[in-house]
Amino acid sequence: MIELELVGVRVELPHNQPIVLLRERNGERFLPIWIGPVEATSIAFALQGVVTARPMTHDLMKDLLAELGVHVDRIVVTELRDGTFYAEIQMTQARQSVTVSSRPSDAIALAVRATIPIFANEHVLAEAGIHIEEEDEGLDENEVRQFKEFLDQVSPEDFKQ
Repeated sequence: MIELELVGVRVELPHNQPIVLLRERNGERFLPIWIGPVEATSIAFALQGVVTARPMTHDLMKDLLAELGVHVDRIVVTELRDGTFYAEIQMTQARQSVTVSSRPSDAIALAVRATIPIFANEHVLAEAGIHIEEEDEGLDENEVRQFKEFLDQVSPEDFKQ
């Protein structure tokens, strides 16, 4: 498993499709995952520290798990099958391991709220990861341009077999 960090939520043009962008913590690959607008909003709110008057679904999920004594250990993007990413929420309750299948967007929305580490299986990054080399002082402008061009040309259908 490869640990990832959440870069943020972006909108892929020209389709206006939200993408959550993850990056290898100790590497050069990025993992873009297309998500729905509701999940994109939820992740963006959590990243920006927006507090809503009533709990959003992912806030409720975090609160329910805490009240039930469940510790969420990690989120894992497990596979890419037929153009769809799959994830698991790995938890511990009363010293018992519990794993629940999840959409990556829901798992990431939970992870960002509860500061839970995010991982991906190596074969997922090998198949869908994008290389962008970084320099000590940040991303090279040419590589950023290439990445933006890639995002402009790719669509969710490109990951379907």
